[in-house]
Amino acid sequence: MQYSNPHIELCLEGSSSIFKGLNQKDKETIALHHTLHICKKGELLFKTGDKPRGLICLASGKVKVFKEGVGGREQILKMVKKQGFIGYRALFSDNAWSISAASIEDSAIVVFEKNSFIKILKKNADLALKFIKVITEELEFSNNRTVSLSQKHVRGRLAESLLALRDTYGYEGDGKTICISLSRDDIAHLSNMTTSNAIRTLSSLASEGIIEIKRRKISIVNSSRLKDISESA
Repeated sequence: MQYSNPHIELCLEGSSSIFKGLNQKDKETIALHHTLHICKKGELLFKTGDKPRGLICLASGKVKVFKEGVGGREQILKMVKKQGFIGYRALFSDNAWSISAASIEDSAIVVFEKNSFIKILKKNADLALKFIKVITEELEFSNNRTVSLSQKHVRGRLAESLLALRDTYGYEGDGKTICISLSRDDIAHLSNMTTSNAIRTLSSLASEGIIEIKRRKISIVNSSRLKDISESA
């Protein structure tokens, strides 16, 4: 099948795409009813109160999903990886988004038109089960994060965040540098702490030889020690 752009092809045919098993006709239907958006670094994909127009798939780049709390304080709920979906709970419940999403780096998102996607989902049990699995895994992740962010000390929370970033985006070619550049504010918002606490904790982990820091890049030098801190702190 010929696709109109490489981004829709990634979302439908990528290695981790849940759409790979669809028949050709259904893929063609989905491909026909989509829009492509190229987002600059820091650009909002959507904000709280907006109404979903369709299912959002991240074709390239990196995106954070967050919620504003008391006093406008931001809490990052999750980081999205390529071929991951964004904001689908509001889509299925037919509500406005209660969250916001923004690009961490230049990104491309594909929006599958709601009605055509729902129609295919209704008649394809295998696809529906795959989507249930996606939702279940995210719910489990959210439950675990809620416990961690409310019960762990700052070192444990930050260590867990670094390991989650590694598991989401992997390493660069050196086999130790996490493949993402995050500001100290974003690291703090991901770990439910102040920026000053995040800076101090990162410096402490670096001084112990557990991580290395080069500007916005973080390398994990001792992953087993970082995991111990995450699980015990």
